[in-house]
Amino acid sequence: MNGKQLTLRSMVIGVIGSVVITCSSMYVALKLSSLPWPIMFVALFSMLALKALGNTNLNEINVAHTAMSAGAMVAGGLAFTIPGIWILNPKAEISTMQLLVIALGGVVLGLIFTALIRKYFVETKDLPYAMGQAAAETLQVGDEGGKKAGTLFASMGIAAVFTVIRDWFGKIPATLMSQKMLSFGSAGGIWLSPMLVSIGYIVGPIAIGVWFLGALLGDAGILIGGQACGIWTLEEATGVKQALGIGLMVGTGVGILVKGILPKAKEIFGGMFSKDSAGDSIVPMRWAPFVMILIAAVLTIVCKMSVIASVITILGVWLATAMSAQCVGQSGINPMEIFGIIVLLAAKGLTAVGQTEGFFIAAVVAVACGLVGDVMNDFKEGHMLRTNPKDQWIAEAVGGVIGAVVSVFVLVTIVKAYGPAAFTDGQLFTAAQANTVAAMVGGISNLPAFLVGLVIAVVLYCINFPVMTLGLGVYLPFYMSATAFIGGALRFIADKWFPAVEKNATGQIIASGLLGGEAVVGVVIALITAVQAL
Repeated sequence: MNGKQLTLRSMVIGVIGSVVITCSSMYVALKLSSLPWPIMFVALFSMLALKALGNTNLNEINVAHTAMSAGAMVAGGLAFTIPGIWILNPKAEISTMQLLVIALGGVVLGLIFTALIRKYFVETKDLPYAMGQAAAETLQVGDEGGKKAGTLFASMGIAAVFTVIRDWFGKIPATLMSQKMLSFGSAGGIWLSPMLVSIGYIVGPIAIGVWFLGALLGDAGILIGGQACGIWTLEEATGVKQALGIGLMVGTGVGILVKGILPKAKEIFGGMFSKDSAGDSIVPMRWAPFVMILIAAVLTIVCKMSVIASVITILGVWLATAMSAQCVGQSGINPMEIFGIIVLLAAKGLTAVGQTEGFFIAAVVAVACGLVGDVMNDFKEGHMLRTNPKDQWIAEAVGGVIGAVVSVFVLVTIVKAYGPAAFTDGQLFTAAQANTVAAMVGGISNLPAFLVGLVIAVVLYCINFPVMTLGLGVYLPFYMSATAFIGGALRFIADKWFPAVEKNATGQIIASGLLGGEAVVGVVIALITAVQAL
């Protein structure tokens, strides 16, 4: 670890960046129902800002951008869940204090579980975390200069130009869709995304191959095959596909706990109960159980949730953050609202849950999972660059709390300016993920399919099968899986027939550049879009 890392100037830059990125993330998540990964943009911005100030190092840059990016996915957790309250009941009254409790509760829980599980997923399991790898590669190569830097920034420039033409000028379609598959309710096609192709390349052919296998099972098998053979109607097939995918992801979460986390519980969670050891946690965590009890009490009192629902929320975050860490590590995808739905459905199955209460549960979980999934990329980068994880965790705490307050302020401002109708008519803000959560408030679409997926996932995870990506493939739109598969196939070809490409890391550098180019331009367009709306 070279030089100072957690500095006043790094935190000032981090806080300013967190405010800006959180504002744009909330607006874009509601407007476009998407949220570009901020890590590449904030990594480059932090590097430029700190190098301009002079006498910096890669670890100070890493700490600064950890704070900057933390608020983005906090905003996403709220944007992807809370508007569902008004979608189902435009007259619902939610106080600013309740929203602050939800956001800050999710952030604090995310901080606790980040500190506890970081070592297991980043070091012990050594998951790829493609975005984190790409950010580390970008900072290292950019700092060193030379031929590799030229390759990196050339590929970044190509992806950036492509993204501008596609998203800003609209001269290139975002997707190429199959009308035949669409007729069966399948979002079949290809997403023209250098970023997702690069994620597929970095993650590798095995995990991506399993991901695509899940897509074939869900779309070619259940949706198309099931309807073509007269087994299901479109509505039934969609319900089976959705429930099976969620079941596979929940089962993976259970497998992670049973096989990975519980056998190592003393190392991972020992810091919460022993004054003599911090266990695997980043910082001493003896305060964590008391804070969890306090959060449950505040949720019960301020948000008017039942005691049982509040406890289920806390326990659900434990499971869901582990799922988020695994999912992001293997696929680069963080479906935070799905993890919120999973815990919501568990709560509904165990106790009577009111409509607004259900959204609060989903929102706390989504915020925590959004924060954990995002910063695990930062911690992967930090592990590669030898950044002090404690410094990063402090930066995460600063950026996460700032992000929680700012995201609530932006959401409340939008509701006051446009009214709840902004989410119900689909004209101003599509809020697609919140609509999905609203649809799932009624319960699991097909319980037998969910249970089958859950059992299969537990068994497959215990024999080291990458079943999380299988569940993602079943659940996500086919065009995303197909695009990631292209990257995995390119990696397979490179490994088998062009080993020199990987030996000198050329393939990884190009992939990192392509990924970074789209990610950076995506955030820039998001910022411009948000500013134009003011």
